[in-house]
Amino acid sequence: MTTMIDIDTLIEIVSRGGKITTGIDIYNEKGILLLNRDILVTSTKLLKKIKENGIKKVPLSTDGKSGIWDADGNMIKDAHAENDTSVNGFSSSGEKSLTGIEKHLRKIEENRKLACESFESARKCIKKAFDEIRQNSGQFDFQEVSSGVVQMTEILTGMDNPFSCMSREIFSHDDYLYNHSINVCAIGTIILNKFNSVFSNMINRHLNSSGSEFMDIFSGNTQDIKTSYLLFQKDEIQNISLGFFLHDIGKLMVPDEIMNKSCRLTDNEFNIIKKHSFEFGLSILEKNKIDNPFIKNIVQYHHGPLYKDEERCYPLDILSDQIPVYARICKLADIYDAMTSKRCYKEAFNQINAVTDIVRSYAKKDMILQYILQAFIKGIGIYPPGSIVFLRNGQMGYVLDSKGPFIIPFTDTKGNGLSGMSEPIDLSDSDLDEALKIDSRRSIKNPCEVYELLPQYLRPEKTGENL
Repeated sequence: MTTMIDIDTLIEIVSRGGKITTGIDIYNEKGILLLNRDILVTSTKLLKKIKENGIKKVPLSTDGKSGIWDADGNMIKDAHAENDTSVNGFSSSGEKSLTGIEKHLRKIEENRKLACESFESARKCIKKAFDEIRQNSGQFDFQEVSSGVVQMTEILTGMDNPFSCMSREIFSHDDYLYNHSINVCAIGTIILNKFNSVFSNMINRHLNSSGSEFMDIFSGNTQDIKTSYLLFQKDEIQNISLGFFLHDIGKLMVPDEIMNKSCRLTDNEFNIIKKHSFEFGLSILEKNKIDNPFIKNIVQYHHGPLYKDEERCYPLDILSDQIPVYARICKLADIYDAMTSKRCYKEAFNQINAVTDIVRSYAKKDMILQYILQAFIKGIGIYPPGSIVFLRNGQMGYVLDSKGPFIIPFTDTKGNGLSGMSEPIDLSDSDLDEALKIDSRRSIKNPCEVYELLPQYLRPEKTGENL
């Protein structure tokens, strides 16, 4: 059974900070899926898209899998309950109000579930495409890949802090190329959206400053102007995200014995690997008649220089200021994911060390690069989710969310594992005890090093044969 809710009412609730989940897949007249039953809607984008398709009322399932919550996390509609109050009045159903920490935890868990489902779908999509390339002399279903990437990026852009939903390959290097393609797409899209906001806001502040004037070339009149500038539009971001997803497609033409070599590469072997971008990758795009400039630039230049005279970059016939911003963002996402993932020849880096190393390597090198780094930090955080930190009282904490950051201690002050779940800590709390703040003097741990101390609900999953 279902109950119907007016689409405009749902848009109003979500616009005020509320969220909904329908428990029912919603399709348009052509049978195209507009909203997955399990998606927690936190942005009006999806709802407006549904309305544009002529749907005026949205069904909610009555099997307990749907719900509508206000901005404070209070349920204002539970379709299978009998005593709910009116949705139109946005009143609470009277259930126990959640604390701020409980709301945050629930939101992280809900978003992580959605992201995991989206990433798993993307993994199947990229695996199928890569298998087709190997079997069909470079041909693959580009439209299917494009559709999968759009769905994943729409989910990511609808989240407040999508990076908290990502997982790291820290134990296994099985299927690295598939996972790396997905991660670079997700990380790159997160950075790209932050950059688009940061850089566009900077341009707007300049154009709209009190000293800026607009000259009407037809009348000669000078007048103030309020400008709303946006560097990348939605369709451009989707094309760029698709480029992030396909950035390493040329590696399918590199022999496996070179790609999976666990010891140092010879000069000749490294020269073959370098061809994956500007030669092999472009060749696959040409075979599939993909001439999108965003995708071609990313595939060709994602190993190019981020600043003048940067070493070990390729191809050699390109200068840093000739490489598009989005291709530079891809390189940064590529570096970060490679550092924090296990490979056949190295262990995974701690995420905090990886962020620190990247910032130190590229700070103050190039003006545009500084805005990219700022977007990188805003998107990922100084303490990325999954990081392990020491608190000043000696406890170790697991970073759930880089905003705050938001941490769960999992040891006592002597380093012994806790038997039960500890109360989460929001380090942005101004009243927080000094003993519970991060101790930056202590050496940072990798999740692999403290795996046995982590409670089951915080343990990264061990998969594959190479454990």
